[in-house]
Amino acid sequence: MNFVKLFSDLASLKVAVVGDVMLDTYWWGSVDRISPEAPVPVVALKKKELRVGGAANVALNTMSLGAQTTIFSIIGKDENGEQLTRLLQENHINTSYIISSDKRITTNKTRVMSRNQQMMRLDTEMVTDIDTELEDGLIEKIKAYFTVSAPDVLIFEDYNKGILTERIIKELTAICREHNVVTAVDPKRKNFLSFKEVTLFKPNLKEVKEGLGLLTDTVDLASLQNMHKLLQAQLSHEISFITLSENGIFYQQGIESEQIPTHIRNIADVSGAGDTVIAVAALVYAATREIHLAAEMANIAGGVVCEEVGTVAIDKEKLLHECETLLK
Repeated sequence: MNFVKLFSDLASLKVAVVGDVMLDTYWWGSVDRISPEAPVPVVALKKKELRVGGAANVALNTMSLGAQTTIFSIIGKDENGEQLTRLLQENHINTSYIISSDKRITTNKTRVMSRNQQMMRLDTEMVTDIDTELEDGLIEKIKAYFTVSAPDVLIFEDYNKGILTERIIKELTAICREHNVVTAVDPKRKNFLSFKEVTLFKPNLKEVKEGLGLLTDTVDLASLQNMHKLLQAQLSHEISFITLSENGIFYQQGIESEQIPTHIRNIADVSGAGDTVIAVAALVYAATREIHLAAEMANIAGGVVCEEVGTVAIDKEKLLHECETLLK
């Protein structure tokens, strides 16, 4: 495989990311004592950092790999929404289809960090489904985008914050089928079985077991193949792509299936690793139609970002080097 050419080809792809965006706020400090007021550590704050999370982090990952990325979501008319939009624009992601609404608030996850460890997380969010008016607005935005230029791949990124309703999922999937656009899904429990007839369905093992009501703890090729069979019976999708944490990644397309083991890493933080995996898998598959290659590269990418603290996007040059080294 000529990885230099492949990475160059990724830059010609157009990607649409639809789902729950969020702002990740990091408060960095040090802990030297316990509070006299309560048995909790006192964090002496030293700096504040803003990053993008959720679907916005998926978009950051596809953009980091050179793909032309447009994001679709709904945020609040608030300071968090303004900061999130600014961060996306600074990273050359098209935000012109994001809807700002006074009916919603922008999700913000504030993490208090000391010595590269998370001491506490404070969440500001809404998790109720968007109403019919906002559904109409988001669907019209996506239809308008498709009339200008259909993407090569559309990624659904669901964090159960209410953007991806059953109607949104159904109508967008139909639009993608009509335009022959690859669809990739990173699901969560609430809408787990709503993503019917998509191209690539990427849950983690825990989500599969919860979504299908499975009690087994066995993780081998036969049990994973059975999970694919059960998923396909309900979703009629093309590819199952199941992340297995330290056990790597499993995929099945038709009769082709394999469990790819993980590469040994110094894990610092798993935050955002799933966002990187879906971004790399969707892009590589859209470019090559080779699911084994997509799984190998996504497996490497997920491990690479776990070596960093906090939510980060994949470094294109580092991923290129790792692929050339590990996938000879």
